[in-house]
Amino acid sequence: MSDTHTPPALSDQELAALDAHWRAANYLAVGQIYLMANPLLTRPLTPEDIKPRLLGHWGTSPGLNLVHTHLNRVVKDRGIEALCVWGPGHGGPAVLANAWLEGSYSETYPDVPRTTEGMGRLFKQFSFPGGVPSHVAPETPGSIHEGGELGYALTHAYGAAFDHPGLLVTCVVGDGEAETGPLAASWHSDKFLDPVHDGAVLPVLHLNGYKIANPTVLARLPEEELDQLLRGYGHDPLYVTGDDPATVHRAMAGAMDTAVERITAYQRAAREDGVTERPRWPMIVLRTPKGWTGPKEVDGLPVEGTWRSHQVPLSGVRDNPEHLRQLEAWLRSYRPEELFDADGRPTEQVLACVPEGTARLGSTPYANGGLLLRDLPVPPLEDHAVRVDRPGSASHSPTQVLGGLLEGVMAATAERRDFRVVGPDETASNRLQALYRATGKAWQAQTLPTDEHLARDGRVAEVLSEHLCQGWLEGYLLTGRHGLFSSYEAFAHIVDSMVNQHIKWLRTSRRLPWRLPIASLNYLLTSHVWRQDHNGFSHQDPGFVDHILNKSPEVVRVYLPPDANTLLSVADHALRSRDYVNVIVAGKQPTFDWLTLEEARAHCARGAGAWEWAGTEDGSREPDVVLGCAGDVPTQEVLAAADLLRRHLPELAVRVVNVVDIARMLPHEEHPHGMPDSEYDALFTRDKPVIFAYHGYPWLIHRLAYRRAGHANLHVRGYKEEGTTTTPFDMVVRNDLDRYRLVMDVIDRVPGLGVRAVAVRQAMADVRTRHHAWIREHGVDLPEVEEWSWSG
Repeated sequence: MSDTHTPPALSDQELAALDAHWRAANYLAVGQIYLMANPLLTRPLTPEDIKPRLLGHWGTSPGLNLVHTHLNRVVKDRGIEALCVWGPGHGGPAVLANAWLEGSYSETYPDVPRTTEGMGRLFKQFSFPGGVPSHVAPETPGSIHEGGELGYALTHAYGAAFDHPGLLVTCVVGDGEAETGPLAASWHSDKFLDPVHDGAVLPVLHLNGYKIANPTVLARLPEEELDQLLRGYGHDPLYVTGDDPATVHRAMAGAMDTAVERITAYQRAAREDGVTERPRWPMIVLRTPKGWTGPKEVDGLPVEGTWRSHQVPLSGVRDNPEHLRQLEAWLRSYRPEELFDADGRPTEQVLACVPEGTARLGSTPYANGGLLLRDLPVPPLEDHAVRVDRPGSASHSPTQVLGGLLEGVMAATAERRDFRVVGPDETASNRLQALYRATGKAWQAQTLPTDEHLARDGRVAEVLSEHLCQGWLEGYLLTGRHGLFSSYEAFAHIVDSMVNQHIKWLRTSRRLPWRLPIASLNYLLTSHVWRQDHNGFSHQDPGFVDHILNKSPEVVRVYLPPDANTLLSVADHALRSRDYVNVIVAGKQPTFDWLTLEEARAHCARGAGAWEWAGTEDGSREPDVVLGCAGDVPTQEVLAAADLLRRHLPELAVRVVNVVDIARMLPHEEHPHGMPDSEYDALFTRDKPVIFAYHGYPWLIHRLAYRRAGHANLHVRGYKEEGTTTTPFDMVVRNDLDRYRLVMDVIDRVPGLGVRAVAVRQAMADVRTRHHAWIREHGVDLPEVEEWSWSG
């Protein structure tokens, strides 16, 4: 598209208006970092006007203000629906300044009006106790991206653009952020963007040259090498370089116009003419000085254009008269008397480029996804549930059954296009291949005759980067849609830090009445620790659950459904929920079916409950022992242990308790799903031994239940980092989670039973010994294990 006509040059009037807006935004950004009084400089600055603690990031703010100003112009002139993702989100002063200028901030927060008083509040609240964060945050109108943790801006932008065909998502990528692994992978997102059904992403790579204390890699590349890199990623870069404001304004306006026209041409070619060639989407490389228009030198050292401008260029303003003088000169250099009237309102010239209503970047509904969210049409579970005539009489792959339900959701949203499934190359491996009957895999790159299920309009997105999967889905959800992230359990840890940020975002958003709830972020963790016997130790790690349960209780939920019907029930709940991070751990290998759909629904609603059919209680007395379980393999081992106890120690009163919602183990005071002590005591007893088989690390259960009255009687078995390439049953034996070890635990812990059941205990130990010899000779598990089924 290099033959696109050259956009008309800016008139002098347009240039003056753009420069006025940019100067106003810069003035407001500096004021937020420094001032707590005298916002319009109606008198000389004094030390008392300065905040006692100076926090914020100036260096990136002028560049962000420039992008915001010029994006305003193209949105207003061309009637574009737009969203901007601010990668250098630590440049919060800039984004807040622009939201206040356009009026969206005052509409969201009426106590910060566009007046002198409101400007004073805008300044004082910034990074001040009881105020707003220094980073772009949920409190910031128009934002879907916090930006304090770098690396995720571009993947968020693509997630926002997917299935929003009328949306232009501009994404500012800082050159520091561009050094991160997730951002480097994110450039490949253009191979998944469908010009027919998706919107467009316009990356703006801002090369201001420095991070906190060092130069940035991309800013120091020779221009030819940088150009080759970006073209290699599939982009057609446009360059804007300089430090003279008028020159940069004219170049930036031309680049913005050219980029938008190329995007429009590509979309028209695909949508109207049926062109299928992958576009070389435009991007802008903006090279301006770090800390542009700020102090050029402080205390004899260069500042503008260096790393010293990254945060607070003048740090001693309250104590150093020269710093105070420089600050006042800096602020007055923007000529605020031209930009704001006597009452502090922006002048008409400043607002000339600003669009109106929801076209403003701070008011776009795409940045408040709950405004756009529709209920997800989940098919009736009865259409997908497995028949259970009696517990354990048949087996199904839980995730394969779930795949049928997800196929139904995908089909029901075919016209709406507001549901996606993402994952790192594992959809079929995780037995969710039924999805391909309803949609293909998103793909815009080359295809070969041997490829399967690739489709330009596909809504299953697979890429071998968990960071991209997470970021795409976050951007998709935050802009009003639904989705699911399917992953091997062990490798969900790759996005530990990303989910941290999303949980923090949700927690804060819940406290903002103007942010409407969005669809939950749903994880399906499968190919889990107990059935990675073929891949070995590297694939065995159930710790993502521990990580999640450390986070805000009002946001996080963890479910361990033991069979296909409970997985359907949990998934139905998760897909319909709002403002949560739901983690569902379920196996893909055939698992015994324990509960009917009706029973599964009731059990999942309780979150934990006794399975009377599995125990040997008769109701006339308390149980002698409680066998607890959470997770599909632990449940099977507990039921096999209960079966052994029924045969070998029939006089023993055994209660079997299954936990689906792991937060039920917490006290109610610490988690909304936690059990009151009275309920916990009734289920697990206050003084009887509890042998608990848990899917993950056993100390998590102890941590959750440490305040319970019966904690001293709680004995937990789980994964304890004993893994290798071996047989499925050997995995549980190695970690002492097997049925024989559980029976031995019962004998060891029920008072008086050890002496009476010594022969039974010895028999259990003998089977474990025989197991070790058997697998080394035959390579498979013992026949009585492989052929076991529930006989109770």
